[in-house]
Amino acid sequence: MKFQLEIQQAERTCIFKLIWGQGQQISTALPYPEILFSCYQAWRRDYLNFYKNFDSTSFRARVRKPKNEEGTLNIPQDRQRQLVQSSAKMLKEFQRWLRREELYEIRATIAQEKTDNELNTLFITCNGELQRLPWEAWDLGAEFGYKIAIARSPINITSPNKNKINRSRKPRILAILGDDTGLDLNSDRNSIQSLEKIAEVKVVTWQPQQPPSKIKQQIQEALTDKKGWEILFFAGHSNETAITGGELAIAPNIALSIDEIAPQLKIAQANGLQFALFNSCSGLSIANSSIDLGLSQVGIMREPIHNKVAQVFLVQFLQALASYRDVREALIVAGQYLKEQKALYPAAYLIPSLYCHPDARLFKIEPWRWRKKIKKWLPNRKEAIAVASVCLLSVLPPVQNLFLDVRVLVQSIYRDATNQLPTTTAPVVLIHIDEASLAKADIKQPVPMDRSYLASLVDRLKTANAKIVAIDYLFDRPQPENDSVLAKSIRQGVEDNQTWYIFGAYKQIDDREIGVSSETKIGNVNWTLQGYTDGLPNYMSLPEENCDRVCPFTYLLATVKTLERQLTPTEILQPDTKSKTNLRQQIYRHVEQNNSDFAFIKNTKLSRLTSLSQYFGQQWLRPIQDFSVPPDLAYHRLSAWKLLDPTQSISPAQFRDRVTVIGAGGYAQAGLNAGSDNFATPTALKYWYSRRDPAMTESQFTGSELLAYMTYNLINRRLVIPIPDLWLAIAALLIARTIQLNRDRTTFSFKWLLIVVFSITIYGLVGLQLYISQAILLPWLLPSIAISASLLPKYKDS
Repeated sequence: MKFQLEIQQAERTCIFKLIWGQGQQISTALPYPEILFSCYQAWRRDYLNFYKNFDSTSFRARVRKPKNEEGTLNIPQDRQRQLVQSSAKMLKEFQRWLRREELYEIRATIAQEKTDNELNTLFITCNGELQRLPWEAWDLGAEFGYKIAIARSPINITSPNKNKINRSRKPRILAILGDDTGLDLNSDRNSIQSLEKIAEVKVVTWQPQQPPSKIKQQIQEALTDKKGWEILFFAGHSNETAITGGELAIAPNIALSIDEIAPQLKIAQANGLQFALFNSCSGLSIANSSIDLGLSQVGIMREPIHNKVAQVFLVQFLQALASYRDVREALIVAGQYLKEQKALYPAAYLIPSLYCHPDARLFKIEPWRWRKKIKKWLPNRKEAIAVASVCLLSVLPPVQNLFLDVRVLVQSIYRDATNQLPTTTAPVVLIHIDEASLAKADIKQPVPMDRSYLASLVDRLKTANAKIVAIDYLFDRPQPENDSVLAKSIRQGVEDNQTWYIFGAYKQIDDREIGVSSETKIGNVNWTLQGYTDGLPNYMSLPEENCDRVCPFTYLLATVKTLERQLTPTEILQPDTKSKTNLRQQIYRHVEQNNSDFAFIKNTKLSRLTSLSQYFGQQWLRPIQDFSVPPDLAYHRLSAWKLLDPTQSISPAQFRDRVTVIGAGGYAQAGLNAGSDNFATPTALKYWYSRRDPAMTESQFTGSELLAYMTYNLINRRLVIPIPDLWLAIAALLIARTIQLNRDRTTFSFKWLLIVVFSITIYGLVGLQLYISQAILLPWLLPSIAISASLLPKYKDS
């Protein structure tokens, strides 16, 4: 809360008027404190006498010697003791006057308006001799148990406050070192230049033999530098003047009044000048005229200041400023240091004052470069909780699976509503060994599956001229009574039809495939293939490198299907029981030699980023299963019993140019562990069943159907890449932060709500179409929550 206290002397009375809030004000009157000013005059005499003989250096002004009533110097033997006593007497009378009953309402009003989040500031404006009193020493806060910051404000302020320039660069400091006669200004120069790590410093000073006009021209040109300055510093001699706003001694016998550089100061203020420090003597008129010209904050010494004290003050002030404190705090820190060192510098802490425009924001050097940039982007406590929550949700696999399930459902509805369904024929035939097939075949124990039954399916597919047959069953353990039957059927299929047979396997931790056991003699690596079928239900299984040692089951199916499309009848790359070379190696050698024909197969690998993210439990950029395509367009499902039933019409055309997969059809024992091959039906498929196959009421989704979908996506070269939720959630937060940092709060209206809602809606629609046209999945929910939670409350508060 800001308070303005105006104190004006009218003959023998002082009028106090407190203004605050929305035009509230109260006033009272006190007798003119003649005893206080007598004490002040005695204190000032003792102050000047002490520091005049402090050491060989002098004041930063040419000060007339104080006189007593007889006109002779009154210099006590113990000047320090005399100064301490007169300081205590003046402060005692000062506090007694300000604690009078007539001021109680003003003091109580300030106390009642106490705020928790910031320091209350009292701006004191007074005229005449009143402004020479040490108002900064008023212990107003002590009466009510909390601190009140005190600053000064001139009687006359004709220029508005305009210190709102916020540059994205180091602050610039213009240091003017004036006449150093009897002074040592090298200390000031060194202190100012100590800020060069966090600010750009330029020093202007007079040179011996330099004409007076030259130094004046240099100062005027420096003040009007188009790059602008944030801080103006002056060190040297200065004095009060009644008419010209104070004067600065810029060289021996050369003075420059504030009025003379008023136009240049106004230009400097317009270019960003926010604070001026005059580390010189008697700066009351300098402060008043500078604020009136438009400067927002000016630090001055009200009384003559000894050179040594000015140096010590400056060091403490700049150290506080360099630690990113505002100028008021820096002035308090420097004054407190002088107070603590009162044995060395008695009464010196009563001299510095800060004059401010009441509407000015206190200047401070902001952290620069990465620290400044990072600081402005950091969220507050509530925002940090929201950011952490969104980021946590975006990396939890169960949450991600839920979001993905719902997202693909919405994609299915959009695809259906806009009639953007594939027009191609399902490339996969899925032979399901379901409960009905087991019953008709009188198979009571399907684990392990009766291999003679599988042999009958293989034989039937041979007569139907199926060229690519995949069997999603493990043959890792012998079944002596039936292995030879299935082995014979497989061999005959290869010899008679050159049929491709691909068997299922599972992948071990050490990157080995456990599939067809050599004891069964069902398959042979030289004329059959095997690939691992284990993986994540919602994601595609892709090889990390090449397929020499391990290879996904569906990746092999897609590769073989591509080979069937590319090979001419005269080419010899076909399964052959007489082959002595590993068939998988033959295939991928052919792929390497015919890169243009197999570019998709060759380039379809698990990205390094995906592999890296797996260490953190993530699947970044790993292609997903595209359940937005209706199952009847991805694969044709056929119960095993229908394939074997002679009364059923099975045409070879059903298997021509298709991949045939034999797999479990949902019976309870399916899988390495009972039921592990059965999954909850994705919500998108439930939608498609309700729209295209109402008879489908099963609550489980089989592993062979997952493989059929994967095979469909690979054959049709459709890999939907999901952009990680975390990435776009962070991007949304950064966009929201950018808007917050650059928007003008005063322009907020209801249109912002519409803009945010409209943008989120358009983003969602674009994301739906990108999924279909470009196979890119943009997450919607978490980014939308992130940007809404960041923006809407802020705009509401505007």
